[in-house]
Amino acid sequence: MSERRKLAAILAADVVGYSRLAGSDEDRTLARLRALRSDLIDPTIAVHTGRVVKRTGDGTLVEFRSVVDAVRCAIEVQNAMLVRNAGVPPDRRIEFRIGIHIGDIVEESDGDLMGDGINIAARLEGLAKPNGICLSGSAYEQVREKFKEQFVDLGEQTLKNIARPVRAYQMLSGAAFTEPEVARGRLVQQDKPSIAVLPFQNMSGDVEQQYLCDGLTEDLITELSRFRQMQVASRNSSSRFRGADVDMIRAGRELCVQYLVEGSVRRMGTRIRITAQLIDATTGNHVWAERYDSAQDEIFDIQDRVVRTIVGTLVGRMTAARTDLVLRKPPASLAAYECVLRGDALPMGTPEIEAEARHYFERAIELDPSYARAYALLSSAIEREWFLDMSGSTRLLDEAFEMARKAVALDENDHLCQLVMAWTQVDRGAYEVGEQHFAKAISLNPNHPVNHTDLAMFYNYRGETEKAIDGMLEAKRLDPFFNPSWYWGELAAVYFNARRYDDAIANMRRSSSLSFSKQVWFAASYAMAGKPDLAGDCVAGLLRRVPDFSTARYVAKEPLFRIEDRQHLAEGMRKAGLPE
Repeated sequence: MSERRKLAAILAADVVGYSRLAGSDEDRTLARLRALRSDLIDPTIAVHTGRVVKRTGDGTLVEFRSVVDAVRCAIEVQNAMLVRNAGVPPDRRIEFRIGIHIGDIVEESDGDLMGDGINIAARLEGLAKPNGICLSGSAYEQVREKFKEQFVDLGEQTLKNIARPVRAYQMLSGAAFTEPEVARGRLVQQDKPSIAVLPFQNMSGDVEQQYLCDGLTEDLITELSRFRQMQVASRNSSSRFRGADVDMIRAGRELCVQYLVEGSVRRMGTRIRITAQLIDATTGNHVWAERYDSAQDEIFDIQDRVVRTIVGTLVGRMTAARTDLVLRKPPASLAAYECVLRGDALPMGTPEIEAEARHYFERAIELDPSYARAYALLSSAIEREWFLDMSGSTRLLDEAFEMARKAVALDENDHLCQLVMAWTQVDRGAYEVGEQHFAKAISLNPNHPVNHTDLAMFYNYRGETEKAIDGMLEAKRLDPFFNPSWYWGELAAVYFNARRYDDAIANMRRSSSLSFSKQVWFAASYAMAGKPDLAGDCVAGLLRRVPDFSTARYVAKEPLFRIEDRQHLAEGMRKAGLPE
């Protein structure tokens, strides 16, 4: 029989930028590559019982009996290459990309291998970062519990000449990053969103417009850097990708980022048009795009607003894309950051969901005890639990405050940590201290919609309802897609406090998931609007959830500054039929 089928693990490796290296000095490049093969690559393959099937110039195809052996071999080679490249100028480094797959292959009589299993490994190699390792879903399932390294789920990938999409995973290890990140003493946390802003293009044919392109690029990088939940490539790193014919997938690999921003500026008579796009660097697909028009003589006035809108929307789209990916993963495989994303994505409102969210935040802390944001979100979850507790105890509020204190101690420059500390202070009656933390959060990141909504809620409790409405709407102006489950309920509470009951009811109805506290305000809104039957329906649902509900104890927990606002809420609750 001239050929036979079998199951095997296949490793495909290729040199990054080989044509450029050979074009610069072919003899030296070939000599270095031969030395690497004899001193490092072939001995490492032999140690892990691999068989070199073929070499194609700068490429190598290797067969292993197990995926574990293939991955161990890949890690050792890439780690060794990172050490060897230390101190070598970037344009002279030999770096490998490696793809690994396990599947059905055909072995011919001369030992050569054929079939989709080979092609998939080769295509996965093309998805890997320089110095990186990319695995197929079938290979990942074999090794996921056997290595300390983490993996990034790249989702379903459409590979050339492969009929069905293949799920791909990027392995995260010290070798998966470029030397500059190592030199700075930190490795990029690729389990968190990472982004680079490419130089905006001047589409006007007017060199004087270039200053605007450069200014927009620099401002976007500066403002995106305020978001501590993501990694932002420096301008020096991304500036080399200037021009209209950038290969987005290659740019993403070389910059070690998951997302790219590109844009342009075009003058049309007396008008200026600015466009911006968010691109998934792993696929080259557009995630979001928008354009902004203004008069040329208004451009300096509008530039800040355009930057803020682009930044707010970009971060929202990145987070949404990442959350969608995490929600498709089995909970057992989630790392700390992904636990936080999954817990934060839950539609709060029932004790069962609150308990699930708390579980994810506690799990994140177990995985990473120094993760400030996990403590912050756990603080919020405990604080919501305190609102449901009608016993009069302050134990849960004290626990929430302790979690907030830990969050701020771990990272005082994370706006979310400042927000949760602000709320625990306000709920403890320390209004002025709370206001200072709200101000700190805004100063740290004025482009995050949540900072504006939380400050707006604070204004509402202080009785400044017009400022509160403006703040809630500003969040939507920053990110038109901003639509957390709690937003409409909080806006409705502002309208209730402003005595605009019909507006309150209309916004409550827009919410897909009302928290327990906002259901209380919903019942009060119906009652004050003269709709007792609808108020009664709300009350029945509330009492099923909290049979020992007390109007007096609940109103005491709402941090309304003005006595007339407390009396107003209590009146609405009593009219709705909630027990004293």
